[in-house]
Amino acid sequence: MLQVTVALPSGRGEKFSLPQSSKVGDLRVLAEKSFQLGVLRLVAADHSVVDPTKSLQAAGLEDGDHLTAIAVKPKLAVTEGAFALFCSGGDRVVTFGSPHFGGDSPHGQDQLKGVQQVQAAKRAFAAILSDGSVVTWGDEDRGGDSSHVKGQLKGVQQVQATWYAFAAILADGSIVTWGDTDAGGDSSHVKDQLKGVQQVQATWSAFAAILADGSVVTWGYPDYGGDSFEVQDQLKSVQKVQSTTNAFAAILADGSVVTWGAPNKGGDSSE
Repeated sequence: MLQVTVALPSGRGEKFSLPQSSKVGDLRVLAEKSFQLGVLRLVAADHSVVDPTKSLQAAGLEDGDHLTAIAVKPKLAVTEGAFALFCSGGDRVVTFGSPHFGGDSPHGQDQLKGVQQVQAAKRAFAAILSDGSVVTWGDEDRGGDSSHVKGQLKGVQQVQATWYAFAAILADGSIVTWGDTDAGGDSSHVKDQLKGVQQVQATWSAFAAILADGSVVTWGYPDYGGDSFEVQDQLKSVQKVQSTTNAFAAILADGSVVTWGAPNKGGDSSE
């Protein structure tokens, strides 16, 4: 048996005795119940977060060790008809609302280890995990089914969403998309251009990616900003892209702005 002390930043502490084979997550659950706090993150003396999936022994914990418990605030992601409640670094997502909009518990809840972020489209959710993989659920035709790109979803850094599709930026700067093809779920025709992606922004049915060289690549429904051909020669040294429902605006390094998409939704800034 190992005896480990867990203390809050306030100084309040409790001693727990567990077998060496117990998971760090078991210790965390005991601390959460003892302190009556929703979700805790256990931090070692070197300020590193202790992996809840490891055994106490594998995590390097010894008898008499002290850990600090940091309370983690819950966050909400929202589709049109459902909520997903999660904590950064947590091992589950609580969903409620219409099953057609992702209100059902995620398929493979046991796969949700170290949830970092949950992104919402209109009818589906996508969760980024600590190992860089992604778990999706909701309307299977609107982004809830990512099984055909599962093998590509490794080292995911960020996920962005249109109404019915998702785009994930990988660690190597490439992009993986899934969901409704007309809403940006199919980026195959610009795949060769999507290298060194720094940021992705979305309208209702199109994506815009800023590359490392300051250029922009767009795809998705043309009338919603998926076609930037007419302003492509102006999209140089882009610093940031923002969107309305149907149009994009890019801020350039010199402080000027370039717009495209539906004219009546901000795509025409000629005036």
